[in-house]
Amino acid sequence: MDNFTIFCYLISSVCFIMALRGLSSPDSAQRGLAFGIGGMVVAILTTLGMSVVQDYFTIILGIAIGGIIGGIIAQKIEMTALPQLVAAFHSLVGLAAVFVAIAAFNSPESYNIGTSGHIHGGSLLELALGLAIGAVTFTGSIIAFGKLQGLISGKPVTFSGQHRINALLGVTLVLLIAMFCVSQSPFLFVCIIALSLALGILLIIPIGGADMPVIVSMLNSYSGWAAAGIGFTLQNTLLIITGALVGASGAILSYIMCKGMNRSFFNVILGGFGGEQSSAAHADMGDRQVKIGSADDAAFILKNASSVIIIPGYGMAVAQAQHALREMADILKKEGVQVRYAIHPVAGRMPGHMNVLLAEANVPYDDVLELEDINRDFGQTDVAFVIGANDITNPSAKTDQTSPIYGMPVLDVEKARTVLFVKRSLGSGYAGIDNPLFFYDNTMMLLDDAKKMTEGIIKALEA
Repeated sequence: MDNFTIFCYLISSVCFIMALRGLSSPDSAQRGLAFGIGGMVVAILTTLGMSVVQDYFTIILGIAIGGIIGGIIAQKIEMTALPQLVAAFHSLVGLAAVFVAIAAFNSPESYNIGTSGHIHGGSLLELALGLAIGAVTFTGSIIAFGKLQGLISGKPVTFSGQHRINALLGVTLVLLIAMFCVSQSPFLFVCIIALSLALGILLIIPIGGADMPVIVSMLNSYSGWAAAGIGFTLQNTLLIITGALVGASGAILSYIMCKGMNRSFFNVILGGFGGEQSSAAHADMGDRQVKIGSADDAAFILKNASSVIIIPGYGMAVAQAQHALREMADILKKEGVQVRYAIHPVAGRMPGHMNVLLAEANVPYDDVLELEDINRDFGQTDVAFVIGANDITNPSAKTDQTSPIYGMPVLDVEKARTVLFVKRSLGSGYAGIDNPLFFYDNTMMLLDDAKKMTEGIIKALEA
């Protein structure tokens, strides 16, 4: 690799680092995206200009086909489907790593890593690790996609001795990789692929629906490490750097998410959490009564409040109610009401899901606050307006030690003077857990589609 190529790859790497830095804040997200696009353009053009590239037609054809498919998907995808789209794209990264590993093993001369049966020891280890991580990422992401899309039940799939089997398969995979690096056996190569594919499935199926945001983040990390491993095989410094950036940032985000859900980081990596939710807890509500209100009732309460905190959740995303919600907030602000938004780190089905939706509706960034910044304010708030969020407001996480979400930090909405809870029904949330908040004396349930109810409140406020 000549000095010019190394220099261009260095520029791309710096752009990717600046992209991550920019994406850390809504104010700089567009600038970060521009850095990411610029870095990728430089990377592609530099790679195409390398002397080892011989078949431009096939490469350009592949870019064109992939670009067209990606463009069509980006145009048609709904915001609510972003989590499963991210999971699907992660699977493609893993699959690409598997294909590159297969190609390198079958034709090592093309990759300058040795000859058939005499591949360099270091290259064998790099190839095997990239292959294993890529295969785990591929099948794990497919399962995550199926759960998020509703093709597979969001409930944990568990069986007796599951953790022991996963641990045994993990140890076996390590041994197979070690034996492969010594023998270079094609049979062991195939065994590594098969075992890794199976392990990817077994790691994700015990994960419950409420934990899927962490899994999407973790799979992102896996895909980065798979790319980095293959980068060593291809002797491509940019792929190594980029893969390491994605892997490390995904792991850090997963750690932050785990803290937000009171989960063990190592259990996430090993696929060991979520299984305990196979029998979701259901609170004994007895004969308690629920207070059900209308859009007019909600409008009267909101208009006479001095402070309102809005808690958005996946129900808002499904109903595409973010634009109506912003309109409602604007009306209340004109009436002198202080309006803010409280975001739980795992609201929705992927990290930052609610932030993206609110940004799409042009909600001011200064009005959007994270859990740790706003939770203490609920006790001095007149109205907590919960729209489509269930598990992240469930007080069972603080009071019921038998609950699967016990210990998970939740938004203290019950401390507000009045809780307006917009939901289609009194059914449980995505985690399958009943919410006793529905029956609190200061809670009024607004049972309807989130967008329809919010539009009804807007009409009542304007009247």
